Amino acid sequence: MFKTVAEVQSFCKENGIKMIDFKMIDINGRWRHITIPVARLTEDTMTYGIGFDGSNYGFAAVEKSDMVFIPNLASAQVDPFVENTLTMTGDVCIIGAVGEENRPFDQYPRNVAIRAQEYMKETGIADQMIIGPEFEFHLLDHVSYECKSNKVAYEVDTDQAQWNTGENEVQNFGYQVPQHGGYHIAAPQDITYDLRSKMCLLLEEWGVKVKYHHHEVGGSGQVEIEVELGEMLEMADKTMIIKYIVKNEAVKNGKTATFMPKPIFGEAGNGMHVHMLLFKDGKPLFFDEKGYSGLSDVAHWFMGGLLKHAASLCAITNPSTNSYKRLVPGYEAPVTIGYATSNRSAVIRIPAYAKSPETKRFELRNPDATCNPYYAYAAILMAGLDGVKNKIDPELNGWGPYDYNLYNLSDEEKAKLQGLPKTLDEALDALEADYEYLTAGGVFPERLLKLWIKNKRAEASKINQIPHPAEFSQYYDL
Repeated sequence: MFKTVAEVQSFCKENGIKMIDFKMIDINGRWRHITIPVARLTEDTMTYGIGFDGSNYGFAAVEKSDMVFIPNLASAQVDPFVENTLTMTGDVCIIGAVGEENRPFDQYPRNVAIRAQEYMKETGIADQMIIGPEFEFHLLDHVSYECKSNKVAYEVDTDQAQWNTGENEVQNFGYQVPQHGGYHIAAPQDITYDLRSKMCLLLEEWGVKVKYHHHEVGGSGQVEIEVELGEMLEMADKTMIIKYIVKNEAVKNGKTATFMPKPIFGEAGNGMHVHMLLFKDGKPLFFDEKGYSGLSDVAHWFMGGLLKHAASLCAITNPSTNSYKRLVPGYEAPVTIGYATSNRSAVIRIPAYAKSPETKRFELRNPDATCNPYYAYAAILMAGLDGVKNKIDPELNGWGPYDYNLYNLSDEEKAKLQGLPKTLDEALDALEADYEYLTAGGVFPERLLKLWIKNKRAEASKINQIPHPAEFSQYYDL
């Protein structure tokens, strides 16, 4: 939006902006922020940055925890959810010694993604990775949850859910959405249309081009916003913007939004499918009209890398215990390590509608939005590049193509297929045994990956130790 501090100051004066808010990403992918009065933004800010204590952001210990945030003026936008505030993102550096320049903090999520792009260019394989995430989430009217020694419970509700067909305490107009019956459903059942449109218009104002929005399969408030494709780093930035706008606009309109992979038992879960394609010198690398489904050797090798490393990738693209409650048969979520055209039961789907050289692509279907998008997109790129470097053929390795519904196979046939991890611990085991492709070129620092594994194991252990209400239902009277 801006190129100079003077432009920022002039805009703020003309538009009554009083504060400038800086947003940074912690290790898990949450935005944190620090705010200054407009007058405090100077040329020195751009040179020396805004100091903060990085130890509270969850990264692996470094020799000094004092870091600086360097704003990116081009990212500035007027924040629609707070008063008189201009917001912007940027990069994080470690403070250099006297006479030395600050250096990029190698664990900072955005810096990892930047380094992954640089490494891609260094390999000579490609100079652009274009991706398109799809954002599934739930819009709810109420959520409550408790986790105490004597009480573990949660409750979600939405007026449109099938369980409210018999509601008599408040006025009930009917038109609830059947379980699994929400895909593309129209008004009056689609009660969040106007809210989604508001979200999409805000996204457009922030430079996020929206492809479409619609109601999803889950009858209890599951919806989707899909955006146009863009470069990997740009789309990681936009992923953060999308989640920020969706959550805040929902609250503003008396709703609550969650991107949890599986917030409601028995309904479809929320994925974040990632479409991808590579370019070099402006030319698409994934198209070959003679190849399977119109895909080139490079595309097949890239898929081969993703499939070879699929289990370890899950520790980064699906980093929550809740992720694996979504990755189960029967809900259009992938469970099998394989690829095919127009097959939603395989982890890689090749859209049949993408036929031109410039649009020929495939989608990775297992990721979800509990991931840190910078780490996830960088890891996807690194796995694919490893496949191209080593010419990993997915067909020769027995990963497909599976041009049939994998859910309908017999148990004996399913036993011959490779499956995705069934728990977060299984995914972490895979990452512990298979992470060299991530550290290639210094993209992911090894100490960051070790910390990630340690932290996520602690999360899983804590949750696994908590008695579950379903266990009381199953075992209390034994």
